This record gives sequence, structure tokens and C-alpha cells, in this order.
Amino acid sequence: MRQRDGDGMTTGITGSSEPMGDSTDDTEEETGVAFDPDATGVIPRLPLLDGPAPGSSAEVTDGDDEKEEAGTLPALRLPATLHIGTPPKAPEGTKDTATEASKDSKDSAPESAADGDAAGTVPTKVAAPKVTPSEVAAPKVAASKAPVPDPAAPKPAVPKAAAPKAAVPEAASPKAAVPEAAAPVARLSVEAPPAPAKAPVGPAAEPPAKTAVNTPAKTPVEAPAKTPAKAPAKAPGLGGRVSRLVRSAPTWLPALLTVEGLVMYVLALRVAPGPLRGVNPADINGLGLIAALPASAFAAILIMLVSFFVTVAQSTDRKFLLLFQIAVITFALHGAGSLVASEPRFPTAYIHAGFVDFIGRTGETAINIDARMGWPGYFALFAFVTKAAGITDMTTILQWTPLLTNLLYLLPFVLILRQVVATTRARWFAALLFVLVQWIGQDYFSPQGFTFALYLAFVAILLRWFGRVEPRTKPIAPKGLRKLLGRLDAMTPGEIANTGTYRADRLLMLMMLLALFFAATASHQITPFMMLGVVTAFLIFKRTKLTWALPFFLGLGVLAWISYETVGFWAGQIDAIFGGLGRILTNLQTNTGDRIAGSDPAHAMVLKARLGILVVILMLAAAGLLRRLRRGVFDRAALILLCVPVLALGLQSYGGEIGLRIYMFALPGACLLAAYAFFPNLPADSADVREETVPIRKRNVRFNPELTRKLSVVLAACFAVLFAGAFLVARYGNEKFERVTTGEVDAMHYIYAHDKPSAKVLYLTAKEGPEVTPTLPWGEKDIELVNFNGQALVYKDPAQIAKAVATLKASPRNTYLAVSTGQISYLQLNEGFPADWGARFRAALDASPDVKKVYSNSDAALYTWKKFVKGTEIPDPQPYKGRGDPTSPWTPVGLAALALTWASMFGYEVIRLNGPNRAVKARRVLLWVSIPAFAVAVGVIIERFIYIASNN
Repeated sequence: MRQRDGDGMTTGITGSSEPMGDSTDDTEEETGVAFDPDATGVIPRLPLLDGPAPGSSAEVTDGDDEKEEAGTLPALRLPATLHIGTPPKAPEGTKDTATEASKDSKDSAPESAADGDAAGTVPTKVAAPKVTPSEVAAPKVAASKAPVPDPAAPKPAVPKAAAPKAAVPEAASPKAAVPEAAAPVARLSVEAPPAPAKAPVGPAAEPPAKTAVNTPAKTPVEAPAKTPAKAPAKAPGLGGRVSRLVRSAPTWLPALLTVEGLVMYVLALRVAPGPLRGVNPADINGLGLIAALPASAFAAILIMLVSFFVTVAQSTDRKFLLLFQIAVITFALHGAGSLVASEPRFPTAYIHAGFVDFIGRTGETAINIDARMGWPGYFALFAFVTKAAGITDMTTILQWTPLLTNLLYLLPFVLILRQVVATTRARWFAALLFVLVQWIGQDYFSPQGFTFALYLAFVAILLRWFGRVEPRTKPIAPKGLRKLLGRLDAMTPGEIANTGTYRADRLLMLMMLLALFFAATASHQITPFMMLGVVTAFLIFKRTKLTWALPFFLGLGVLAWISYETVGFWAGQIDAIFGGLGRILTNLQTNTGDRIAGSDPAHAMVLKARLGILVVILMLAAAGLLRRLRRGVFDRAALILLCVPVLALGLQSYGGEIGLRIYMFALPGACLLAAYAFFPNLPADSADVREETVPIRKRNVRFNPELTRKLSVVLAACFAVLFAGAFLVARYGNEKFERVTTGEVDAMHYIYAHDKPSAKVLYLTAKEGPEVTPTLPWGEKDIELVNFNGQALVYKDPAQIAKAVATLKASPRNTYLAVSTGQISYLQLNEGFPADWGARFRAALDASPDVKKVYSNSDAALYTWKKFVKGTEIPDPQPYKGRGDPTSPWTPVGLAALALTWASMFGYEVIRLNGPNRAVKARRVLLWVSIPAFAVAVGVIIERFIYIASNN
């Protein structure tokens, strides 16, 4: 019978002290009911045997302590006339114990039995496979003389046992070690254990005494066929391997195509010119670089785009592969100029390198030399980096900055895309559009290119950590404009609500916001106004958790920087700064119409292509906005990012480039809305990224949604190919004069070698004015010694050199008239000069008796005045004078008020991060302190503008 030890453990048949079943088994007691072997088919509780059966060499062992012989089970002493299987029918009136199945045996046996034995079977001691404890448990009652059920059939339900639980052999314990069997188990439907001759128990085992075997004649022994040993798997043939490779093509083919396209593109641009390969700079014409690109380069770009859309069309969001594909496409489009050019392209990049050189040498800024030095943050950063790294030649940095800058843009823009409610296709297609339509060309080594990345990071932090998405609770007005606004407000937000952000994270991100803003304020003139406009619009349209203290804080920072740090720039030209305010149509004409008029016919197509890209992307954005509204989604954040930069048209022309800057800052919102024109649906609640919602007005769904999604991918791919071709025209349409040759760089280096103590350079122009900049690599060195502000007026007739010669004569000694291929190409494409104008103009200067040529190569020539009195060719020294900014009497008061305002507003915003109801009194005190301080700080700024401007 079952014994208990001091720990509450039960002792089974083999003597193992393992728990039987759950903890309730140890508290149950024996009922004392005698066992009737003819009345039940349940194995009774068997007495513990102290030794082996008489005449048997097998001994009872503990499955936990000793090893069993392979393929055998412990020998069991079964009582005589034990019925295993279906018992005889009990006499009428006799208590039926068949329904009193053992709950203990049911609880003890694991649910996942190895063989899944049916009721009425028991394993015999023969060579068999591994036996699980469930096979040793008490069998269930089956119908008399019924065939043995299929082992795979489900087990019949067993009623709850009312009789005492039958003892379970130790072999049924989960911890009982049962050796692996070598053959299947024979399942018998018998009334007693099989005869020893047929099923020996252990080696040379004899049957227990008084054990009767009573096998019915009509119930034969049913043993499953032996499972043949598995033959070693044959290696798949060539056809099988090819078939398997073809089936797995969607996983590896996009990556392979991308790498293939990249290698093909690099080879097409870098190898020597030949059939279908190589780039010959002489082939560049009014259309720009696209005229010189080989056909293999276009094929490579097409392969990259196809691989991208193959990946997008798949059902899984393969983030790393998609990001890699977009980076490769970015390299192909934005890195083409760097791959082809022998020198860093875009002439203005060289003057920015000169600012870095000057700050690194002197440790000062030079706003009286160039107004851009009033915002020296970007130049100071690179001056520190180059000096710390020991870099003296910035050629490599200038060469690859456009590509690296565009790759940098992708990181914050992808973070912005993660905060919108859109499908995977819409997000990644928006990222691709951002690469394809960003033709502005402000990504060279410049503050505006750098601060645009800061702007994107600023917007990403606003959406990710300070985004606000709250459902409308107010009732909608019955009619009028308020009804329309209420319905828009009640729509599904197009942004993701962020919850669970820790206060420490928000505080860190708030400080990051301020750092990004002040870095942009110290580096560029326009970017901080764009940031300020986005924050204000987010507050107006309830898309940020920040308060109104932040825009006042940031706005005061911009005004303070202009008033205190750039006074040397605005002191004498107030009208140049504020004269363009409100002249929207004039500024628009300066940036569009004036750039097309008077151009070469081929080059006019470049300018029209740029306007075409602008029109198409805006039309797609409008279509995407309407399709989202049709689905009940109002994308306020994307609309804000699109519309806020347009307000800059009311500022000034910004040297004729305000339109380009507006387009650049409006791109994030425009690309996101344009992607919705193809993929407007919302992501469904499914693991399959292909699952999407359908429009709210289901009655208007005319096509199968699956077919519509496929057509959308095809249309998006077609537009992407068109945008890629237009990008090459728009981005590199000015390559004929924006590319810099080695001869032009050498000519400038000659000037730097002869600029002691000072020098001046005259560049060619068809119309004089401050908005015309030289199209030669100017200002890379000695910006305090070489003056590049001289303009030499020229005409379409190359023989008319009198005006240029007179300007050279009136200039100081050591003044150089520079004639370069870049300037000549600019005059030909934008001013309509003849194709042979450059050669004829240089010939006229060579024949002039008043000038002499001091340097010449195939790309540039330098001329100076010829008739200086001997010994006076060298000009007088013009040492650089540092800053001496004027001030006003109220400046100290303004600085104190400025510091107090910033401290109180920052404290107010930090406390507000805890919630709208935290420290209300403290916030009210800070607010009352900041308001008068803010008024005083702004008043002093205005006083400085008036006082300093009137005295200079």
C-alpha cells in the first residue's frame, strides 16, 4: 500500500519517494474497501515487494537511483486473475465500479503521452520504444470484445472517481527513468498478463506464481507494424535546388539587385569614357550632367528602384533592407556629382571653407568681411574639428559633403515617419520621394544644409516625445465654418499618440530641443524661424504637449541673437533686411520668373523641370490629403510641415533664393502627403503588413482592394522612375558652371600665393548688383587679405572690353581680372552669350595694350593692369580690424531682463512636464515674473535697432 515519509512524500511500487500527482494526493486516506478483481478493470493498489519474484532474476529497482537494462521495464508482481481490458459484466445490482476511475492516475500522467494509448491497453515487458509515464498508468474501461481502438484516436472522457484512488506504479512518476526501447510496444486485449513464453519480463524472467492467462479467442493480439528505419535523406538534385532557390527569390533577390545596381552605377561613372560607359565632361551641355551620363547608369538606377518596390510589395516590413536600398538610391542620385567631378563642385562651398580656415587661424569671426560670419556656429564647429584632427586640406570634406548630408537627412525623417498613422508602403515611399525630389542643391558644405538636418531632428523630437493626440469631446456646431472645423477636429488623427514617456526622458528631450534651436540660431538666418513657426502651429492645432511659454522663449532667443551678435551686419543696412517684408509677389517673381527669362533654350528646360517637380509634388500632396480625409483621417502635422514654410514668402527675397529655401523646408510634409495619394489606407490590426483598412464610404469601393493595392504599387513605381529622371535634370542642370575644374582651383591658388599684403579679384557679370556672386572657387584661403567683391561688366559682344579694362584700372594695385570656364558657361546659359564668347573675349584681352596676362591654363586666366609705375605694383597693407560693435545705453538692462525671462520660462516649462495640475502656484509665480521681464527685453531690443541704426 502507499506509504508516507516525514516530508509528506508517497512511496510507490518501486520504493521511490516521489510525489504522486498534485499536493492533494498526500492528504487523502484509504477507504478500506476490498478490491474485487472481477468487478473492475482498474489496476489495484499493489503491495511493495521487498525482493524479486521467486524464480526470477529480475529485481525491483528504483528508477531514480539505478539504471535499468535497455528495453525493459521494472518487474511487477501482479495478482492472479487480474483482468486487463474489458471486465465481465457485473451482476445486476452490483455496484458498478467502472465509473470510479482513478483521478490520481489521471492527474499523475502527463497530457502529452508519447504513444497516446487508448483505453484498455497496457505495455508489456518487451523490447519497445521509450515509454512515457502515461503508458504505465491505469487503463480506462473499454467495451467487451471490442477491437483495440486506434492509438491516435482521442481518449474518452473519464467520470470523476468516487472510489479510492488506485495506486500508481512508480514507473508512472514523471521522474521515473525509462530506458529507450528498441522495438514498438505490443498492445494486448487480455484478462491477465501475457504468458512468459510470449512476453518475457527482463532477461530469463519467469512469470509470477498463480497468474492466469485468459485470452479470448475472438480478440487477437494487435501489434502495430514496426516502423522501418529511416533511410538517410538523399541530397536534392540540381532541379530541386534550383526550384528551392526560385521559391526563396523574394528574400534574396531585392538585396542582390540593389548591390548589382550599385556596382554597375559606380563602374558606369568611374571608368574611362567609352560605349555605354564613362562620363566625358565635354558632353555636358545646357541640360547638365544628364547629357553626359551613359545608358548603363540609367539602367543601374532603374534596377535599384525596381528592387526597392519589390521589397515594398512583400508582406513583411524589412526595415534594414529598405533603409539600405534608399541609402543606395541616395548615393546614386546625390553622389553622382562627387563621383564625376575631379574637384569639389559648387563654387560657394570654397568660401565657406575659407571661413573655417579663418576661424581656425585667428579664433575670431569676421562679420565686417562677410555677413555670413555673423552666424558662425557651423564654421566654428568645423574649425574646431579640423584643428583637433590636424586637417589642413578640406578638399575631401567638400567633395563628399552633399552625399553625407543627404544620408544624414534620412535618419530624422524616418523617425518622423514612424510617428504617423500610415501603412508600411506609405512610410517607405514617402522616404523615397524625399530623396527623389530634393533637388535644391543646398546640401553642399553650407550652414543651410547642416541646419536643415537640425530642423528635421527638431520636428522628430516634437512628434515623438511631445506629440499630443486627443479625441474631440466638444459637440460639433450645427452649421457654418465652425461645423467644418469641428468635423475636421473629430476625425481620426494622422499621428501616433505616445504614452508612457518618463519625465526624465521628456526633460532630456526638452533640453535637446533648445540645443538644436540655438545651434540653428547661431548658424543660419532662416532655419530658426522655420522651427519657431512649426512649434507655434503645433500649439495652435493642439499637436504638442508643450506650452505657449516655449515659442516666446525661442522667439526671444532669435531676436536677441540678431540684436546683440549680428549688429555689424544690420547696423548700416536696415532696409536690406526688412525691405522685403510683405512683398510676396515680388519675392516670388525674383525666385521664379527672373530665373527662366533670358536663359538658353536647353537650360530653360532645366528650370521648367524644377517647377514641374514642384507642381507635381504639390498636386500629389493635395490628392493624398483628400484621400486621407475620405478615410476619416486628418493629418494636421503633415499639413503644418507643408504650409508653415510658405509664410517665409512674406519676409524678403533672401538674395533671390527664398523660394528654394521654402521648397526645401516644405518637403517633409509634401512628401508624406504625396505618399498618401498612392497608399492612403490605415494599417489594420494584423501581423501581415499587407492588411489595410478600406475607405469609410464602402459603397464607393469599385475595385477589389487587393487589386487596388497592386495597382498603387505599380503607379508609385512609375512616378518614382519619372521623378528620378527629372531629378537628374533639375539637380545637375547647372553642372556646366557649377562644376569646378582643376585649372580654376590652380588660378585661385596663384592669387593666394601673391596676396601679400592684400589683393582683389574682379569677376565677370552681365549685370551688376549685390545678388550676383562669382561662379569660380573663391575665398578658400586668406579671406581677410583677398577681396572678391569686384565686378567687371561684360557684354554679348566679346570685343567690348573697355568697361572691364576701366574697372581694372580704377581698382587698387594687385587686382586680378579672372576669366574662367565656369563664368563663361554661366553667361552662355543664363544671359544668352554666344558659344564662342569665352575664347574671343580672352583673345581681346590678350591683344589689349593696357593689361597683361599673369597666369593662364586651359580653364582660367588672370589679368592685371600693365602700366603701374615701377615699384608700385604691390598695394599698401590693409590689416584686418576686429569687431567693434556699437551699443546703446539700455543694453545692460536688456541683457538682465533677457536672462530673467529665459530662467522663469524654462522653469515654467520644466514644471509643466509633470502634468497640467502640478505646482500650479509655482508656475503662476514664474509666469508673472516672466511677463514683465519679457516686455523689458523686447523693448531694449527695439531700442537698440532704433538707436544704433540712427547713429550709423
